[in-house]
Amino acid sequence: MTKAIHGIAFAAVMIMKHLMLILLISLFTGTAFGQYNWKLEKDKDGIKVYSSDVPKSDFKATKVDCTITGNYSKLVSILTNVSQFDNWIYHSKTSRLLKKYSPYDIIYHSETEMPWPFSNRDIVIHLRVNTDSLPKFLTINSTSEPDLVPRSGKVRVVEYSASWKVTMPTAQSIHIDYLMQVDPGGSMPGWVANIFVGKGPFETFNNLAKKLIE
Repeated sequence: MTKAIHGIAFAAVMIMKHLMLILLISLFTGTAFGQYNWKLEKDKDGIKVYSSDVPKSDFKATKVDCTITGNYSKLVSILTNVSQFDNWIYHSKTSRLLKKYSPYDIIYHSETEMPWPFSNRDIVIHLRVNTDSLPKFLTINSTSEPDLVPRSGKVRVVEYSASWKVTMPTAQSIHIDYLMQVDPGGSMPGWVANIFVGKGPFETFNNLAKKLIE
């Protein structure tokens, strides 16, 4: 009887800890997303692009919400095929793989073409694909690693982060929630960068949708 009581008590404590963890995660998530006030910038071909002001920054955050034909494995294959980025990412000039820790954990360097009179930007990105929650959902996170590659005449993007949450509502489709914040650095005013806040993400995800059905 005593062992049974202790067992019940232990199970109750574990349940309470689990519930507290869920609560903390919910509070953290609510705080993180609470800083945004999203405005719809573009809604076309099933791709919705939003922007939001960011506290203490001149540059807007971007959110993309879309459901397109595809599956998890094809998406990951495209996102980790660095040498082909210039074929579908908006204004991507060149990209090269720097390190490959695993098929789901890579570091790459990219150069982005900028309109005159601004200099091209380059960035070093660490991309991680988290498959722990499959098949329920897939998460992808990208962050800048600005000091891994020497700078060479281009403006290095130092502040960058992007996150993906991907689900499969059907066997032939994926739903993507994408969030990105970036400061292009250099002397570019916020109002100039914000002009492209709708166009760039839409073109990229529209091209991605085409790549997924090739």
